Amino acid sequence: MALILPVKDSYPAIAASCFVAENATIVGDVEIGEHGSVWFNAVIRGDVNSIRIGRYTNIQDGAVIHCTYRTAPTVIGSYVNIGHQALVHGCTLHDRVLVGMGAIVMDHAVVEEYVIIAAGAVVLERTRCESGYLYAGVPAKKIKPLSDEQRKLLDELPDRYVMYSSWFPNKGNS
Repeated sequence: MALILPVKDSYPAIAASCFVAENATIVGDVEIGEHGSVWFNAVIRGDVNSIRIGRYTNIQDGAVIHCTYRTAPTVIGSYVNIGHQALVHGCTLHDRVLVGMGAIVMDHAVVEEYVIIAAGAVVLERTRCESGYLYAGVPAKKIKPLSDEQRKLLDELPDRYVMYSSWFPNKGNS
C-alpha cells in the first residue's frame, strides 16, 4: 500500500477515484482531485507548505512535488501531466500543462495553461511561462508556439492516464 502519512495535523486528502501506486509517497497538506494518478516511486511532500493538485492530473514515475517553508506552496491545476522524474517545487502550474521528463520547475514560477516544458528543461525561480508555447533549455526559454497536434496532446493525455490506471486491479489509496 502507498505511504500516505499526516504531518502534524495535516492528512492528505485524495479523491476516491484517484490511482495511487503502491510505492508512491504522499505526506502532509496535500489535496488531489478526482481521477488523478500518482505513479510508482513518485513523492508528494506537503510537510512544509501546502500542495494542491487538480482533477485528472497525473504525477508520473519518480516525480517529486514539494514546496518551500512559509513562502512557496505548490499549486498544480487540472489536466496536468508531470513527466517521469520531474521536479515541481513551490510553483504554480495552470491547467493543461505538460512538464517533461526530468524537467525542473522552481519556486514562484508560473506556468500558464497550454504550455509544454520540454524534457530536461529548468524553469528558474519567478519565471512566467506564457500560454500557448513550448519552453526548453537550461534555463528554459520560449522556443515556439504549440502546434495543433501538441494542443491536442495536452487535451488527450490526462484521459490516457485515467485509462492506464484502470489496468491495475486495486486503487493504491484504498
